[in-house]
Order: sequence, then C-alpha cells, then structure tokens
Amino acid sequence: MRHVEEVMGTMATITIVGGGLDGKTVQRALAESCGVLHDADAVFSTWKAESPMSMIRRGELDVALAPDVVRDVLVLCEQARRDTAGWFDPWAMPGGVDPTGLVKGWAVERACNVLIQAGVAGAMVNAGGDIAVSGIAPPDSSGGSAEVQGDRSPWRVGIAHPWRTDAVALVVQIGGRAGIGGGVATSGTYERGAHLFDPWSRQPRCSLASATVIGPSLAMADAYATALAVGGDRVLAAPWRAHGEYEAYLIRRDGSELATPGVVTWDRGD
Repeated sequence: MRHVEEVMGTMATITIVGGGLDGKTVQRALAESCGVLHDADAVFSTWKAESPMSMIRRGELDVALAPDVVRDVLVLCEQARRDTAGWFDPWAMPGGVDPTGLVKGWAVERACNVLIQAGVAGAMVNAGGDIAVSGIAPPDSSGGSAEVQGDRSPWRVGIAHPWRTDAVALVVQIGGRAGIGGGVATSGTYERGAHLFDPWSRQPRCSLASATVIGPSLAMADAYATALAVGGDRVLAAPWRAHGEYEAYLIRRDGSELATPGVVTWDRGD
C-alpha cells in the first residue's frame, strides 16, 4: 500500500507492507502515522506563527513551558552539535533556535515507528529526501527491494543526482529484517536553494553538491547530513563518524564523489 500526504512543506510518501493485517488495521495505522507528521509540523514549523517553535524564536515562550517534545528534540540537537564539532548548530540560525535540520528526520522516523508498532511487516516513510525504513521491503522495484535475499528483503533507496533530475547518483541498501530499520538523509541546495547556514560565519553556505548519511536513527542522520553539506569533507573527521554506526556519501561541487567504506552495503542487521 502506498499513500502520499502533504505535510511539512513537502509530499510525504508512505509505503506499507501489511504482512497479512486486515485493511482497517492498516488504515488506522496510516492515519496515526500521518498524524505524527502533522503534529510535528504544528509544533516545530518556523513558518506557522502560532507554533510553539515560532513563539520560542520570538521570545514569547520559554522552552521550559513548551511541549515536552520540544525539549526532547533540543536534547538531540545538542548531541548532534557535539557529534559534529559544532557544524550542526540550531542555536546559530538566523532568528533564533531552529531545529529544522534534525526535526524532519525525527518526525519521519517516529511516523515509521508507528506503523511497525501497529504490526505491519515493513514500512518506508519518505518526506523530501528524509527516508525512514523498518522491516521488510515489498517485492518490487518501485517501492524498495526487487528480490528477497535468503531471509531478507532489504529496502533499496535511490539518492537523487544533484544535476541530473532524471537519474539517481547511487542506490543504497538498508534494513530488510523484522525489527531492523534505519534512515537515509540527504542534504544540499539543489532542491530547496540556499537554505543552509554556516554556524561559524553565520552566513549561507553549502560546501557540497550533495551529502547523504545512512544510519540507525534518521533524526541524527538528518543532522549529520546537514553538517556535512555545510562543512564538507572536514566534517568526516568529527566525532559522529567514530561511533561506527553511520556511513556517508558525498558529491563535491567539482563532480567528484566520496563514499565511506560501508555505504553501499550498509545494513544495521549485519
């Protein structure tokens, strides 16, 4: 089953492998999953004047009085700031704290988890290049895996090419077992324009044509990809790579590419 939901300023595509669940159960899970995305948008949108995050940025709401999820996300943002040696820093954004570089991945990851907790065999949620998967992929080439490998049916995710709109730059493989999932996040300016900021110069900056990070948490992969796009190759030396859980694929502005050793065959279950 596939569903497209307009939310968070983009189109989120949700793919569900029901695994024998009845239609009503799947529909309820889908509705709850979409609700997670809309709730995150309502809380964290910097475009909606009434959102708690907009109120925090204007100094009208103290973080201590905001919804609990705001503090949860900011804790993750602080971890990402440390992990990237400061290259991801929501507190350095123009207009006040802005966790956008992590929160979309966080919301998409939560929306995918809702589906798995409902008992589906597999799920993928793709919102503007932030992709969370869990469980097994459908046996077709359009939604994920084209073949089952032993007891596995891994998801295959195409990374958009920054200059060729009709092509993918790379296909990565992820998950494919019950209870196993992860995230793929890609950052750059070729789709959204100059929206990335250097936390050190406080100026717009994007050092790479495209930066992709793959790992167990889409929220953190989203933040790491943002940092990588801004800071370029030097961010590969930051502490986040020492964890050994995240892989990176980058395309430089001159067209050259770099992939960390496990990027193509990365699988949290191996």
